[in-house]
Amino acid sequence: MKTLFLLRHAKSSWSEPGLSDFDRPLNERGRRAAPLIARHLARGGLLPDLILCSAALRTRETLALMLPGLARDAVVRIESGLYGADAGTLLRRLERVESAVDCVLLIAHNPGLEDLAAGICGGGPEPMRRRMDEKFPTAALAAFALDEARWSSLREGAAILTDFVLPKDLA
Repeated sequence: MKTLFLLRHAKSSWSEPGLSDFDRPLNERGRRAAPLIARHLARGGLLPDLILCSAALRTRETLALMLPGLARDAVVRIESGLYGADAGTLLRRLERVESAVDCVLLIAHNPGLEDLAAGICGGGPEPMRRRMDEKFPTAALAAFALDEARWSSLREGAAILTDFVLPKDLA
């Protein structure tokens, strides 16, 4: 059994119009949200063995604010190829995760992350699935269970949604 967490980066700032999209930092709301999500993960007891994070500033800041709350060592990989990646690219990256890894946290961007979540979701509580399908806002976390021994088996409809949480649910 594998566990996959898909996290959209926390809310970013648009206060500096000259900044590139890649270099946008988190705003105050984003800085408050990331630790809430980390505490939610820690309370659930399912903590990542591997964290794959886009190289964009807002995803790296989201990760930095979460790491102290995860209370566990995880392998962290900051990858430029995750920035702006579509669902297919994200899926191919996950398929390359080593089989020994049981739990992965992927921190990335929409629309790719939301499309990936919708694509791999093959079950779960209907109200939770509907909520995820309606909107995947910043700092939203989707948790999936995969009844597979290898990440290379991840495909469309292969995952069961076990949790979908927003920071406002935790405040």
